[in-house]
Amino acid sequence: MEDIYDKPLHILKKVFGFNEFREGQEEVVKNILSKRDSIAIMPTGAGKSICYQVPALVFEGITIVISPLISLMKDQVAALNEAGVHAAYINSSLTPRQISLALQYASQGKYKIMYVAPERLETEEFIEFASNVDIKMVTVDEAHCISQWGQDFRPSYLKIVQFIEGLPKRPIISAFTATATHEVIEDISCILKLDNPFKLISGYDRSNLYYEVRCPKNKDEEIVNYVKEHRTQCGIIYCCTRKSVDELQELLEAKGFPTAKYHAGMSDSERNDNQEDFIYDRKPVIVATNAFGMGIDKSNVRYVIHYNMPKSMEEYYQEAGRAGRDGEAAECILFYAAKDVRINQFLIEKSHENDELTYSQREVIMQRDDERLKAMTYYCFTKDCLREYILGYFGEYGQACCDNCINCQTEFDEQDVTDICKDIIGCINESGQRFGINVIAATLMGRKLAKLSANNMVNNSYYGKWSSKKEAYLKHIFNKLVIDDYLSLTNDKYSIVKLNNKAKSIISGDIKVIMKLAKRTEEYSGAEERRGLRKSEVLTSKGLELFEDLRNLRTIKAKEEAVPPYIIFTDKTLIDMCIKLPYNKTEMLMVNGVGDHKYEKYGQLFIDAIYRFTGGEKQKFYYEGADENSKLGSQKGNDKIFRPRKKGEFYLTDYIKKGIKPLGKVTISQFVDHLNGLRDETTMKRIAGSHLTAILKEEGFVIDEFNKLIGRSTLTVTQEGEKLGISTEKRISQKGNEYSVLIYDNNAQTYLLSLIEERWN
Repeated sequence: MEDIYDKPLHILKKVFGFNEFREGQEEVVKNILSKRDSIAIMPTGAGKSICYQVPALVFEGITIVISPLISLMKDQVAALNEAGVHAAYINSSLTPRQISLALQYASQGKYKIMYVAPERLETEEFIEFASNVDIKMVTVDEAHCISQWGQDFRPSYLKIVQFIEGLPKRPIISAFTATATHEVIEDISCILKLDNPFKLISGYDRSNLYYEVRCPKNKDEEIVNYVKEHRTQCGIIYCCTRKSVDELQELLEAKGFPTAKYHAGMSDSERNDNQEDFIYDRKPVIVATNAFGMGIDKSNVRYVIHYNMPKSMEEYYQEAGRAGRDGEAAECILFYAAKDVRINQFLIEKSHENDELTYSQREVIMQRDDERLKAMTYYCFTKDCLREYILGYFGEYGQACCDNCINCQTEFDEQDVTDICKDIIGCINESGQRFGINVIAATLMGRKLAKLSANNMVNNSYYGKWSSKKEAYLKHIFNKLVIDDYLSLTNDKYSIVKLNNKAKSIISGDIKVIMKLAKRTEEYSGAEERRGLRKSEVLTSKGLELFEDLRNLRTIKAKEEAVPPYIIFTDKTLIDMCIKLPYNKTEMLMVNGVGDHKYEKYGQLFIDAIYRFTGGEKQKFYYEGADENSKLGSQKGNDKIFRPRKKGEFYLTDYIKKGIKPLGKVTISQFVDHLNGLRDETTMKRIAGSHLTAILKEEGFVIDEFNKLIGRSTLTVTQEGEKLGISTEKRISQKGNEYSVLIYDNNAQTYLLSLIEERWN
């Protein structure tokens, strides 16, 4: 194989089986090959490992990959060996004899890539080895761990700098991570002393992932139902405590679902056995704390559920990102409950008790952790696009509507809830700020509870004032008031709700509280039936049969080879086989993910299986419009293979143009609803009113102006906008409160259509 180590594209195809680099990969590879230090921020599943593995195979000498994760090392080395590349790892899972042999073989030139835990860098044996071999590149994986401002700071990572400085010759340094703010990126570059590094931020968007937040009354019941609906799919369920992991895993097992578990309270052997049960598909579901998952390269995880809200967006993005690593569609669902905030506040405080930091350093980090928790909590309550929220957190901005999260698939109305907020604040104040949200909500609803009678809450002047509202609706408003700093919750075991100074502005009438609620019903709590992803089949029924045959064959070979099934071929590769039906070596090497070495090991075996199934006929086992780039998904209640058809951007088709009619005076929402109702929703994304409003702002027809009366900015029409046909109209809410909306006449609508024609067609 030595002759292929000439050009990166040759290596990419012959070793890894890919015809071209993914977005961002080629730029990083070229810069590393030009011997330039590099730092790359790439989302999970974007192919970070390719960025350093390809150059490592081009270079003479050894590449050292530093990783904190035993599981990642094992996965990466197994995958490289399956691809015909000799690699090794050194960590605490090996015996001293095994470590010595690995270093001996590496010294003899048998390994091009060696994975090492940071703790091993300061051992005498490894330092001696490193001083006597040609280390061409040092790659730092999970590089955010080196920064104190990162979400997972590890002091052992600071040893990397000392190790590099002790080498006879400075190697090329490359650093990779999936999650880092701009501040953390600069910190990584500074601490590692990168020399004029090439920096790539390929983007945080994982378009194949569907995001949803739920607030169920019974989390356990919803989890059981979800796992039942996705019985044969692999999934990870994260819990924030060991107790929750144990209880949920026992519940799922009792319901008949093979389920593994993983947390720090288990022995090393128990954790290893459970992790392997999951990786080898013996148990398709694993319930775990966040101690599990970093570096797990399992490609066919179709869902990640968070039983509790994580402590930060960085943590959530990384954990949710373990779904759909193969680029196929997957679901990321977060179950939120109010107590999640208190649990995380406790975990943050506990995590810093034994930090080797000064008091001032610990205070700064604690403050940052609190800010991260607040941003995470906002995510759980925003009614705007969830994907846009995640991207915005990391300093990246996309479209206002992704059409692949629960909020973009739900229609909302804005409601003035100022009157309810006044009564919530009044009830809290009258009761002496002595109770939690549950008691205040029950009082407002006028519930007949012994606890309310015992605490004289039945005589509270607000008792029963909102008996027409459901508890979930009132709590939704409570949560908004907490997030917006009108109320706060104590950190006690039984959290008490307190009034903040800002609450006075609601009582005085200086502020109006506007909240977005789902159109279906204002009491929508998220527990009702949800609109799922619109999916269309790719494989026909015969194609699905072939896929199952190939998957069973893969399982058999995986057991024989003692490797995880996805190491042999991913689901994506098997689906591509079902579409292309290869009958010879040339055709099999055209399948995505089949390289020379894998063909030699498995190619003929799978060709024979395809031939037996088809009788050698070139048949069509997929539907029109399905191709290699479409996304794999799942239909609830059905274990077939699906992919959502990729939707194009909105544009004015002839059919839409014919259906457009003058609407008279309407809001921007009513205008775009009219247009969206004319489109083919299976092939075209929605157009959002916010897109048009942004353009109108650019062109000076409307502006944002601060309104002192309500304490926030509102959209206001300019003189130019008035000439165009935009006007302001006063309206009265159901509660008698006055508010303003912008109205667009037929002339303004004609202009909006010209904007769409110009910018979207």
